[in-house]
Amino acid sequence: MRTILISLAVTFSVSMPAMAMTDAECRSMWTQADANKDGVLGGTEGDHYMAMMRVANKPMGSDAAINEAIFNENCKSDVFKMSAVEAGAPLEGANSFTETQAKDRVVANGLAMPATMAKDDKGIWRGTAMKDGKNVNVAVDFKGNVVIQ
Repeated sequence: MRTILISLAVTFSVSMPAMAMTDAECRSMWTQADANKDGVLGGTEGDHYMAMMRVANKPMGSDAAINEAIFNENCKSDVFKMSAVEAGAPLEGANSFTETQAKDRVVANGLAMPATMAKDDKGIWRGTAMKDGKNVNVAVDFKGNVVIQ
């Protein structure tokens, strides 16, 4: 009986989906994101979130801005959660991302102004971007891992 209970506990804990962000967490994230308090995220204020939505193939509407309702919908479905970079990244492999898609992944990971990127012979997109006001080298592999080098 004890073995069955332990097996069930392990199975249950492994198969439980991650909890979505709460209303309070999304509200806090919105408050930080909407720095100018105009009720929309556009331009540089929204670049990071718009890139995350593009990476997740989520529609943004007709504007080049995100309103609070769209933000909350995507926040609650974990579009704005950062995923961990895999060990050993950037990983070599056939990369089907376009340069624009690679740049979106760079911006979605909190970097700004990615410059022209080029795919090397190992399938890794390489270029530069800004982090904390400094130029850094970045790489994007075929799995979407973004690495600052």
